[in-house]
Order: sequence, then C-alpha cells, then structure tokens
Amino acid sequence: MRTIDWIDDAVVIVDQTRLPGETVYLRLTTVEALVDAIQRLAVRGAPALGVAGAFGVALAARQYADPAALDKAVRLVAEARPTAVNLARGVHRAATRLPSFDNVLNEARKLRDEEITSSAEMARRGADLVLELCGPAPRLLTHCNAGGLATVVEGTALAVVFELHRRGALAGVIASETRPLLQGARLTAWELGRAGVPHRLAVDSAGPFLMARGEVDAVILGADRICANGDVVNKVGSYAHALGARAAGIPFICVAPETTVDPDTPSGDRVEIEDRGAAEVTGTTAPPGTAAVNPAFDVTPAALVTAIVTDTRIWRPSQAAAQPPVEPIKA
Repeated sequence: MRTIDWIDDAVVIVDQTRLPGETVYLRLTTVEALVDAIQRLAVRGAPALGVAGAFGVALAARQYADPAALDKAVRLVAEARPTAVNLARGVHRAATRLPSFDNVLNEARKLRDEEITSSAEMARRGADLVLELCGPAPRLLTHCNAGGLATVVEGTALAVVFELHRRGALAGVIASETRPLLQGARLTAWELGRAGVPHRLAVDSAGPFLMARGEVDAVILGADRICANGDVVNKVGSYAHALGARAAGIPFICVAPETTVDPDTPSGDRVEIEDRGAAEVTGTTAPPGTAAVNPAFDVTPAALVTAIVTDTRIWRPSQAAAQPPVEPIKA
C-alpha cells in the first residue's frame, strides 16, 4: 500500500483521518483539494508531504495556464504547512520543471521513487545501528507516526522497526499515543499491528518513567525538520522523550531522509512551530472558555540526539554539541 501516488491523472492518498476505523482512498484532482488534505492531515509526515508538494505542482501545471495563477497555486501548496521542510522542498524541486506538465510529473514521480529507495536504506542502516548500540532483541519506544503513512511505503523510524522484526531481532515496541492528534495510537499502533510487531501503547507522559524503570533500550523516532546544527524538530513530546533518554542513559535516535535535513536553517530556534486549534486539547472535557496552547511540534537540542540516521549516513550531533547542562530551545 502506497500512502500517496499519482494514478489516472489524480493524486491518490490514504485518508489518514479515517484510520484506524476504515481505509479510505481519496482522489485529488485540484490544487485546492490537495491543500485541504494537507492542512487537515489527511496526508502527513515529512517525506509524504514532499511527494505531495511535487504532485501538487503537477496539478497546478494542468489546472492553470495563466502564469500568475500558476505561480499563486504553487505558493499555495508550498505554504500549506510551515514546519516540515519537505513540503516546500518538494514543491520547489518540481517547479523547476515548469511550465511543462509532463516534465513536472516526471520529476514528482522521480521524487516518489527516491523516497521508496530511501526507506529501504534507512531501514538497513538504522537496524544495524540499533543492534550495535543496544545489543540483540532491543526494546524500543517510538513517538508519533514514522511508518509508511508518513512516507510512501515502509517509513523512517518504523522502517527500522520493521527491519529488526524481519530479522527476528526485536523484543517489542512501546508506542506513545502522541497528543493531541493521537497519531501514535491511531496510526503507529495500526501499522505495527498489520506488520505483526509486538507492541504496547503508552500515554506520552509515561515514556520517561518507563525508560527510568528499565523497560526501554532506545528511543527511535522520525523528524519533520533537522537543522544544520543537528537540532531535531518533531511532533510535540519528542523533547520530553529525549530528556528521559538522557536521564536513563539510553540512545535517542532520529531516522529521516536527507531531504529532511535543512542546511539553510542553522538551529531549531529559527523554525516556525505550527500551533493548532484549542479544541484538539480542550475537547469536551475542559470547562467552556478554557484557553489552550497547542504546539504541534517541539525542538530537541542536538546535544540530546545520539544519532541521526539518513539514507546516506549516520550523523552523531551530540558528540559535537555541548554536553550537559543542555539549554532548551527558545521559540
């Protein structure tokens, strides 16, 4: 199952808002429909967003002949979500092939295929590293969703998990539920279950305690942006897990393709952190009128990151970064 593809003149995605209850495919034929799908998280995950951005340029090239309207449509896709670097990067890459629709579509398909190859490379490289750092049969904790739903197939951090499982070298996984959108509970648990990976679900705040109690050998997760200095921008809650891993003396590993590494952003304090609606936090339980703060992402300082695994290398930012005390990233 591919999370996103181009089929019969449309962008076809798995609607992730409908999981795990039902698997629904959406056919998106306009820029506006694609932007809506991105903003309401029907398609999400940094690599998948990069592919969506590239396919969005193809939709724009087919939909608009007027140069000004085409340029506006391309910018609309690029700016649909601000934090993950892959979306704008995919848009800009495909846009270099404008105004030819065929050339744009070919470039977008090329990016899709590269992400598929990238997942396989990260799986192999990351599995080798986890076994090197943790020994046989590690117990892992992951946060948010970094599986095939976040890429095209297989995933980033979960690609490593699946590879360890295929090797018979994995004791099990704890998936944090990932507030406020529950992407760990809804999506990661669904993917782990489909793959037959032994797993348990935990509330986000339990992660550091489970590490301290010796139930976790390493934290492994993805990223929406990796800054030039090694700061990792990922779903909110990642920073707390990194602090827990440091206190417990276990590895904190980020797995993401090179397309997620942003050399133009020097550090995490330069990244615009998306803030989502209060209703996702207050729901029906808080008193009416309760205010909320709801950052969708946080920044883990490079000094807390044991290793970043990409499709081409293993980068150990904590070895070059300042050691404790670790200063928090200021937004």
